[in-house]
Amino acid sequence: MSSDEDFSLVLEPSEETLEGIQNLISSCKKKYEQLIEEQKELINARKDSQEMTQKFKVRVKKLSQEMDEQQKSNELKMENEKKKLESLKLEQQELLQEIQKVEAALKEEDSKSRYLRQQTDVLTAVPERKVVFDGKTVAEDDTQMFEMEPRIVYPMEGGTALITFEEQVVAEKILSMKHHQVDLGGECSITVESRPVQLMLPHLVEIDSEVCPQRILISNLPKMETDTLLNKLEIHFSKSKHGGGEVEDCELLPDSGTVVLTFVEKNIARGLTDKEHHEVNLGQKKHRVRVTPFLNGTITNLQTKMSVCPRTVLLRGIHPVMDQETLQDLLEIHFQKSTNGGGEIEAFLYNPLGQETSAVFTGMAKNKEEE
Repeated sequence: MSSDEDFSLVLEPSEETLEGIQNLISSCKKKYEQLIEEQKELINARKDSQEMTQKFKVRVKKLSQEMDEQQKSNELKMENEKKKLESLKLEQQELLQEIQKVEAALKEEDSKSRYLRQQTDVLTAVPERKVVFDGKTVAEDDTQMFEMEPRIVYPMEGGTALITFEEQVVAEKILSMKHHQVDLGGECSITVESRPVQLMLPHLVEIDSEVCPQRILISNLPKMETDTLLNKLEIHFSKSKHGGGEVEDCELLPDSGTVVLTFVEKNIARGLTDKEHHEVNLGQKKHRVRVTPFLNGTITNLQTKMSVCPRTVLLRGIHPVMDQETLQDLLEIHFQKSTNGGGEIEAFLYNPLGQETSAVFTGMAKNKEEE
């Protein structure tokens, strides 16, 4: 079979034909219209994009301004907060200084309070003494708040002697003569030199007193044997039921007739002094004693001055030409004679060469010497 017989071919209208051209124009027109529509859509989209971009720019600008303003506001707030913080720190420092001042004032007040309480204890620490008015009165300026009797230890050199005359004028005469030839009997004599005795005496004494936390002073005691009294007191105040404790020492002060009791612990004395009066079994019956604080004294200011003994003379250059007792008697006889410028002798002390002797001056009113 030939090809013409196998199939038949259907052809589209040719573009060269009128119908084909019309179809092509129609197709192009549709494409154009479609392109125009797409262009319009693109233009509209472009406008929308531009408008949106413009809006975003405006918004970004606004947000940027707001951020700048917020940053400035935050910086201003931070600056204000820093100023507040610095002000608070300064106020805190001032408050700390005020607190320190208040604490120092409180410490000072506590110190004053303790001092006043201690002074109260000091005022009540004096044992009771019975006094009687004898009818004599003195001017206010003549009264003395505190009296201290000096006790001066005067080391003597070897080959010297101290003479205290009953009258000051005699001592002045012996000192004015300076050199004295003492006849020892036969053809033997010695020459001695007279010199004034100068002593360093306290001129001003300031004492700071405080209550001892371990000691008590017991007064209003009966007259009885000392050892028995001390034993009874120690037994009584060592018992806890009486408010006492372990006793370290118990001592009688003979000049005042009071007893000083020392405890091992420091918290015992205060309770006993607060109670003050105690019933103590002293022998056959109980006796009411008074317990007061014991005062410790510390010298805070001591000023001294040189003072010349008005009735005492120092003799120097005494050679040991005979025994001590005989030589001392001959010296005393010599200076007791008015023909030698002497007078009545109250005290005489001789220290030979090679020996150590000290003179004790007790009471400058009398100028007594003791070995």
